[in-house]
This record gives sequence, C-alpha cells and structure tokens, in this order.
Amino acid sequence: MKKYLSLLLSLSLVLALSACGAKNETASQPAEAEEKAPAEALETAEISVFAAASMQESLDAAIQLYEAANPNVTVVTTYDSSGTLLKQIQEGAVCDVFISAAPKQMNALDGSLKDNAEKNPNGLDYIVEGSRLNLLENKVTLSVPVGNPAGIESFDQLAELLKNGDVMLAMGNSDVPVGQYTLKIFDYYGIDEAAAASKLTYGSNVKEVTTQVSEGAVDCGIIYGTDAFSAGLTVVDEATAEMCGQVIYPATVLSCGEAPEAGQAFLDFLCTGEALACFEAVGFSPLV
Repeated sequence: MKKYLSLLLSLSLVLALSACGAKNETASQPAEAEEKAPAEALETAEISVFAAASMQESLDAAIQLYEAANPNVTVVTTYDSSGTLLKQIQEGAVCDVFISAAPKQMNALDGSLKDNAEKNPNGLDYIVEGSRLNLLENKVTLSVPVGNPAGIESFDQLAELLKNGDVMLAMGNSDVPVGQYTLKIFDYYGIDEAAAASKLTYGSNVKEVTTQVSEGAVDCGIIYGTDAFSAGLTVVDEATAEMCGQVIYPATVLSCGEAPEAGQAFLDFLCTGEALACFEAVGFSPLV
C-alpha cells in the first residue's frame, strides 16, 4: 500500500512539473513576440531635401553621419540653384526640407509674408510653422584659376578691368543667388552689366561658374568661398556686406513633403555641433 501511494505521488509530481513547463513555454511566446515588436515597429522614412548647389560637399558629409546613426532613414538630395529649386517646388515637386542660398527664394514660400507682394509675389504658404531658421552664412569671393595667369588681385582691380574690357569674368545668372550677389557688387562699383557683356560668361548655378574658373576658361569668377575651397581655387578677395549684403542660407521644413516629422528631425540634426562641423570644414559660418 505504501509502495502504491509513493508511486502515485511521484506520478502526480511528474504531471505537475510537465504542466508547469507547458505553462512556462506558453508564457515565453508572448515575451519573444514583445522583443521582436519594436524592431518590426521601426518606421522607415525617406526625406527629400532640396539644397543650394554650393552645399553639396558639406551637406553630403552631414547626411552620411545622419544615415549612419539612423539606418532606417534615407535622405534623397536635389542640388541646384535656389531659383531652380524654388521653381520646381512651385510646380509641385515633393520636398521635405529646403535650404536656399539666399532669403529671397525662401521668402517666396513663406506664408507669413503672403501680404508682401515684393517678397512673396504669389502668396504661397509652404513653410511649416516654426521650422524656418537661418542655418549658415557664406562669403562671396573673387577667385582665380591655378597660377592666376591674368594677375587679378582684388574687386577694386576687377572693376577697372571690366570697365576697360580687359578681363573675362564668370558669374551666375541673374535668377540665381550668386548672380544676384554679383549684380549688387556691380552696382557698388558702378559697373554696367550690358556694357561689359562681351567680357562676361554665365552659369546657371555656382558649380557651373566654379567649373569655368577651374578649367581656366575665364580670368576669374565670382563664387562662394565654400565652392572655391572645395575646388581648390585661390581666393584673391572677399566681398564685404557693404558690397553685396550678408550671404544667409535659410532652411525650413515644407508642407509639400511626404515626411514632415522626419524632415524636422533631420533639420534639428543639421543644427547640432556634429553636423555644423561638416559645414565649417569648407568655410561656412554657423548661425544657429
């Protein structure tokens, strides 16, 4: 009888342990699911960034850092003159973050200025409220090809040479910021663009102007300091604020994008010391 009771007790214990193990196995399944859930819940994002051509090298470097820290995010860039980018946005292009080389192109999209026909002629309202900021400052420079064959030394000298028709200058078109800054310099020196037309060549963005100087197709060119640095060109003079004003690069998140939250997160990153170091490395001055 004792043997029978002992056997029965042992059998009951085995069954109890088996049931407990089954419960533990069942309980472990939701835990495993919970561990996997966050990975499955990570959202991927593609951010469309339109930026002034003069930012290409430095912004690409900053994007590389951002994507390394955020592997679920892809930043797709479009680089061109700010005027061309503005036109594309007006025509319906998808853009989450816009960085222009002058306030003029940004103002044209700013709803807070829609009653100002001069700054926002079409009354557009594309800027996400509270996202616009002045990100960087650049400098307008007089740069020359390797060896400076024409012996150009300053804007003062350039003005005299242009008036006498003794120099070939590359500049931006009048609808792009670098060209608009150049025209202000012309006004400062009293240079008649039409009279000097035979001694001027143009570029649709600052990269095209920089290429003309790099290839020695002209005696000199008026480009941004950052582009001169990236192209390894010699800067012989730098325009003052009195000559052409400050060269401000505003940035913002736009409502015509498809990933506004991701766009804002990326813009926030561009204001960090890590990202700003990429811009400073080529000659930009941070304004945030």
